[in-house]
Amino acid sequence: SLAGKTIGMIFEKPSTRTRVSFEAAMYGLGGQVIYLSGRDTQLARNEPLKDMARVMSRYVDGLVVRTFGQEVVEELAAYATIPVINALTDLHHPCQVLSDIMTVIEKRGPIQELVIAWVGDGNNMANSWIQAAARLGFELVLACPADYDPDAAILAAAQAEARQPISLVRDPREAVARADVINTDVWASMGQEAEEAERREVFAPFQVNDELLACAPADAIVLHCLPAHRGDEITDAVIEGPRSVVFDQAENKLHIHKAILERHLATG
Repeated sequence: SLAGKTIGMIFEKPSTRTRVSFEAAMYGLGGQVIYLSGRDTQLARNEPLKDMARVMSRYVDGLVVRTFGQEVVEELAAYATIPVINALTDLHHPCQVLSDIMTVIEKRGPIQELVIAWVGDGNNMANSWIQAAARLGFELVLACPADYDPDAAILAAAQAEARQPISLVRDPREAVARADVINTDVWASMGQEAEEAERREVFAPFQVNDELLACAPADAIVLHCLPAHRGDEITDAVIEGPRSVVFDQAENKLHIHKAILERHLATG
């Protein structure tokens, strides 16, 4: 139980699923939530992060931060005396990947025995999947267009640590050929709207559709962290099809967020 505990949620990037699941998780555990959008904090008016971190540490028991720059989360964590949870940055999305991994284990068993395919943009989700592959010891194959690769330093560090291959290919059919799990995400993330038309053209061959699934094992499952742009990175038929587990995946955000909050805020 987190009765008597309060989290501050600092969301410079708006969200539906992440906000609702964290709030529902905290309330479900008996705690309280204070939500602050980008308009509600002094960050937009250049308040030093180290000041905000130390002040918020006097008011709440933990911070859940969803923002653009990874450096924002890291500086808040460096100066805060309370837990700081990364609910998304442009570089990482660790809570979402934990939810995804929970879903994979529920549906397919121990992840160390599986091959995971990532198809599409080498974005924050891809970066966090790469780190998870190195830490947990499963094989990961990423298919990204040239010039849209995951972070090079993250990939190199993970490959050096990994017990199973972490590979980058250009052909999505190659990526899914042995895959137990096929994962994708939007082609243009929040803040990249100006690139949307160009990205749609570049990423068109990376759409997760019935033709791509035909190249994968018959029992492969499909993940998408949502929201999905149906008809772009994934088709309506695939999301609504028998291989899709995206709504169980979305539900598991609630359970993972409860576990994260309990782990970091519970006392005794």
